[in-house]
Amino acid sequence: MGKIHVHEFVSLDGRFEDPAFTAPYGFTDAMGATLGEIMSSSTAILLGHNTFDMFAPAWSTRTADDDPGAPFFNDTPKYVVSSTLTDAEAKETWRNSSALGPYSAQNVADLKERTDGSIYISGSGQLVRALLADGLVDELHLLVYPVVLGTGARLFDDLGDTRLRVVGHDVFDNGVVHLSYGPEAQ
Repeated sequence: MGKIHVHEFVSLDGRFEDPAFTAPYGFTDAMGATLGEIMSSSTAILLGHNTFDMFAPAWSTRTADDDPGAPFFNDTPKYVVSSTLTDAEAKETWRNSSALGPYSAQNVADLKERTDGSIYISGSGQLVRALLADGLVDELHLLVYPVVLGTGARLFDDLGDTRLRVVGHDVFDNGVVHLSYGPEAQ
């Protein structure tokens, strides 16, 4: 059975909507190694429709020479949660992509059941909030940037009482902090 591993870039005030705020901090080798570890155990990618629409043109034409993450994003099976995207459109937009249909906790649980390895999610805030509310996230990796944005969507808006436990943390040279959480111990 697969596990869902989420990674998000967020500001100190929990905002993630426009990742351009991350640019002034650069991307350290240690950050790359951390994300590489998360991706290395993943055999599937799960995305919301908006993130799929942003990622497809950004990644679909990249090669390993352009970015070492390109083979992962292009070769790994991708599942898109969407009430409007058809399976044919997903496959035409970006190779190895399929439409999963509208959000349903059961559909995602079924995907976990039939997946060997973990399922990687990046971005997809609306989807991640639903997964957290339904207790389907196995690891939540936050890369917290030392900036308060004050505007934009926040990852934990309208989530309600969700309890997690810390499973790890790192501090990178550029001031970014990696916080890892798992489900609260029962």
